[in-house]
Amino acid sequence: MIRIAFLACADTLPGPGPRRGDAFEHDLEIAALRPAFETAGLDLLEIDWREPLEAFDGAALVLLGTAWDYQDYPQDFLAKLDVLAARGITVCNPPEIVRWNADKGYLLDLSERDVPVIPTIWHDDAGRADIADALDRFETDRVVVKRRVGAGALGQHSFSREALPDTDWRMGHACLIQPFLASVVEEGEFTFVFIDGEFSHGVLKQAAAGDYRIQSLYGGKESVFAPSTTDLASARAVISALPFKDPLYARIDMARLPSGELAVMEAEMIEPYLYPEQGPDLGERLAKAVLSRLERSA
Repeated sequence: MIRIAFLACADTLPGPGPRRGDAFEHDLEIAALRPAFETAGLDLLEIDWREPLEAFDGAALVLLGTAWDYQDYPQDFLAKLDVLAARGITVCNPPEIVRWNADKGYLLDLSERDVPVIPTIWHDDAGRADIADALDRFETDRVVVKRRVGAGALGQHSFSREALPDTDWRMGHACLIQPFLASVVEEGEFTFVFIDGEFSHGVLKQAAAGDYRIQSLYGGKESVFAPSTTDLASARAVISALPFKDPLYARIDMARLPSGELAVMEAEMIEPYLYPEQGPDLGERLAKAVLSRLERSA
């Protein structure tokens, strides 16, 4: 059996301690991957990314699975991936992709490659005045503020003209401000999962009543989404515009602009949840792609 390390963190791994509210997604993904990997001759090992290097001995490939606290320790995380790669372990996705993808500044790169993205204002930090300015510049009544290095909507805020932050409020991180898209609540957010450059499955993510965040932590729900030819072409255009060859996996999250065009919200290539419940052959697809990567690196 070829050993494959599935990189996780203490908050998502099963064990005696408390787990994140969305740790069940880790369990669903492992349950989908393990049987297919075993059939393909791959031994899937769940491991905390902070484990000493010796714990990775014998691993042929590392999958960045549910290391969902990396955004709070980005330099440590990247350093660990660099060391693993230097030891001859295939890291998927590799450190150079993680570096590009960790900071949401990659959206600027995509926009320069003619990919539609949600209009964005960038700040080293942001305060009340910056929120008010963004509302005026976007000519909107509501905005969303996100960390440039962040995931899962953690630390995210939404403000309106009627509900501005307190006078002394600061975001406290490098951040971006975007107009709130009504379509996210009215229609939902669309996810396109790609494995080794090929479309695998689509997911429609919808927020709970009274919320706009679509993650399961906030009550969001997912369902199977069969994209139209036009919408799938929009997602494929994002993959084609990436500044590197096909990643092993990519999750393209998009929302509909008032024009009806889909725009990129996120292009997730570090440790995205890949929605195995909506993609029943995800395990087989990923096992096949892993074997292909190992053959290339042999």
